[in-house]
Amino acid sequence: MGHSNIVGKPTAAMLLNRNATLSVCHVYTQNLPAYTTQADILVVATGVRGLIKKDMVKKGAVVFDVGITWVDERVHGDVQFSEVVDSVRLISPVPGGVGPITIAVLMAHTLKAASLTTR
Repeated sequence: MGHSNIVGKPTAAMLLNRNATLSVCHVYTQNLPAYTTQADILVVATGVRGLIKKDMVKKGAVVFDVGITWVDERVHGDVQFSEVVDSVRLISPVPGGVGPITIAVLMAHTLKAASLTTR
């Protein structure tokens, strides 16, 4: 879920390159649950707090909540974690899920780029 140039499109390309069958949806997709309830893997990056609820997720799915929204100095995800957690196989929390991995990869790429410019 999400069609941004930062998460949605690159994730779709990565999954296609690994022969996944996928649908790219966004917050304006009509009848969103028709797509989300069919997904074995659901990657959500819309920036809409709590958009995905329990009835929108397939039982046993793997859910990556990449979206963040700041409200009252607290970060929230796109998935209603407390509603969904008991019906899925795996779910990434917000905060503390994909964020630390994103930072680690960004730092690794920064170090690699810096080493290339100092040669």
